[in-house]
Amino acid sequence: MRSPVVVFTLGVCICVLASPARADDLTTIAAAYVRAHTLASDHARAPERVPPYSRQTGLACSACHYQFLSLKPFGREFKANGYTLTTLQVIKEKEKGNGNTLGLSPIPMIGFMAQASYTVLNTTIPGTQNGNASLPQQLSLFLAGGITPKIGIFSQLTYSGADNALGIDNVDVRFASRVEGKVDMTYGFTLNNNPTVTDLWNTLPAWGWPFVSSDAAPTPAATTLIDGGLAQQVLGVTTYAFVRKTVYGEFGVYRSALQGLALPDASASGVIKGVAPYWRVAVQKEWKAGNIELGTFGLYASQYPEGVTGSTDSRTDVGIDAQWEQRLGPGFLVTRGTWIDESANLEASFEAGGVSAPKSSLKTFKLNTSFYPKQWISVSLGYFQSSGTTDTLQYAPDPVAGSMTGSPNSNGLVGEVNYNPWQNTRLGLQYVLYTKFNGSSTDYDGAGRNASANNTLYVFVWLVF
Repeated sequence: MRSPVVVFTLGVCICVLASPARADDLTTIAAAYVRAHTLASDHARAPERVPPYSRQTGLACSACHYQFLSLKPFGREFKANGYTLTTLQVIKEKEKGNGNTLGLSPIPMIGFMAQASYTVLNTTIPGTQNGNASLPQQLSLFLAGGITPKIGIFSQLTYSGADNALGIDNVDVRFASRVEGKVDMTYGFTLNNNPTVTDLWNTLPAWGWPFVSSDAAPTPAATTLIDGGLAQQVLGVTTYAFVRKTVYGEFGVYRSALQGLALPDASASGVIKGVAPYWRVAVQKEWKAGNIELGTFGLYASQYPEGVTGSTDSRTDVGIDAQWEQRLGPGFLVTRGTWIDESANLEASFEAGGVSAPKSSLKTFKLNTSFYPKQWISVSLGYFQSSGTTDTLQYAPDPVAGSMTGSPNSNGLVGEVNYNPWQNTRLGLQYVLYTKFNGSSTDYDGAGRNASANNTLYVFVWLVF
């Protein structure tokens, strides 16, 4: 699925979960976080509770989010604990010497998302109609919550209007447990299908801002592998630990799990040779009015461009990220930054004549700030930039999507204003401004189109229920 499908998931994962684990302990944690962090602003409008999550915990979406899907500290704690917080009377059975053998939620673990949008480009793409209306842009069904007292699941099935396709979106199955006392550690294992989907902060690609974008607007040609290049096409097992809510570490491996193929064969592309290791380390410091996080993450993958034999291309992605959250009066300011450096050895593609040189690099940088003066409104501004090795074969001239110079360099700004009349309903206005697109500001595609032609006005509606 395309990235707008992916990025919405986290907001719903907190607002739709039904779960049956460690109710007494985690309810105490929830209450403590509400008191310590003032999670729901006293000046916000009366919240409209998202039904599954609110029935299960007695808390509104604002307990975990500034606005969906920007997580607060308790939202990160909730996710690290395997989506298993509940205040419901679960269906239980105990066995002597074997502890709890059953722990089921009495309510269905089901949620829905619907999204509609309207997109206007600064200059119409030749041969198309500008002013694109999409209803739906996306529809999602979520199955999420507790399976056993220590295992929770988040899974998403999404229909994309632009692709006219229904398919598996993000999946994150977790085993989580806690060590209390001096160590105070939450740890676990995850089974998932998208590197970075397991992360707790809104900096890594799967959950990075902007949380939604138009399916109808052109986007730069170059992206790193970790930024969605393996999403929903892999199966990964990772293990993680969150020590004293300060140090977070996660390590694991991914193996190709291509949708639509029972076994990868000669018709497949992008199949991983062996496994692709993934790592994530972050340090967080909390104080009464905010917190800060600094971290690093990365991925290495060796892939067959075509089929499952012969030479491979390899990519190493190394990233640095930071997030700062600070209370400002009744509201919050959240600043996020991410830098990714990808080094590629493309021997297989070079031998096949698909690239101009066997080695290349790509660097991306994103910096954005969101201000939430009230629970029901937010204003955000972000800068993005990508730069890399010029390659006239990999980034060839082509109307709209191509590059006249072979350069992947792009940069610009994104501004967004959101109005949430209810916590599970959003009306949004976004504008994307390009100063450079696929290598140039003017005539970037060799067909006379300027970077500013792709400036995009995007109006959207989200409903979560």
